[in-house]
Amino acid sequence: MEFRLRPARDHGLPAEERLRSLSRERGLGGLLLGSAWRMALRGYLAAFHRLEVTGREHLPPPPFVLIANHCSHLDALTLSAVLRGEAARRAHALAAGDTFFGSALSSAFAAYAINALPVWRKRTRSGELATLRERLVEDRLVYILFPEGTRARDGAMAPFQPGIGVLVAGTQVPVVPCFLEGCHAAWPPQRRWRRTAATPWPGRWPAPARSRPRRGWRRSLARACATAPRAWAAPPSAVWRRRRKA
Repeated sequence: MEFRLRPARDHGLPAEERLRSLSRERGLGGLLLGSAWRMALRGYLAAFHRLEVTGREHLPPPPFVLIANHCSHLDALTLSAVLRGEAARRAHALAAGDTFFGSALSSAFAAYAINALPVWRKRTRSGELATLRERLVEDRLVYILFPEGTRARDGAMAPFQPGIGVLVAGTQVPVVPCFLEGCHAAWPPQRRWRRTAATPWPGRWPAPARSRPRRGWRRSLARACATAPRAWAAPPSAVWRRRRKA
């Protein structure tokens, strides 16, 4: 077995800058804190929301990009909590920088609770996306991403943005679509705090998809990734009618 030693990517950065850095890496303390946080979060989701997960066996080993519909602050917490083993330790949620990294306190929560990396809306540079793609492959990471770009206020799934293709361009990294059900009812965007009543929801994963370079491939990939979650979001009768017509 070959071992290589290198300085941490975030070595030498000031503490507050490190929290907002795309090069941030977890140390031993961060790994232990993250593990304790996930255990507590799993207990909370099981007790208050009766969380159910279907299709976890379809998750490949890292690296991969996990995408889902987005309608609640519970979405990223749920996906970061249900991952297991190496995937959980290597997972980073890509979070809106203006929402989660606006202050030192919120940055610390985002960095240590869900190991988030900031993506700045409308001002993310191509070099920053290249850094994310490089780390995804070289560090064998797992990215949690919501391609809709923002939380759906009414709970209905919006079209996926083509930016997902930028992260996997020229790589063999699989994209795994997931559908989250019930998060909007438990904690809709319009509410400051979650509802107190228990609300069950399942997370569902189909087999992963891989990017294929071709003309218009970024939009094609976005549409392909949205197919499974959108089908799950439809009423059962609508899904049955589509299958019957097919």
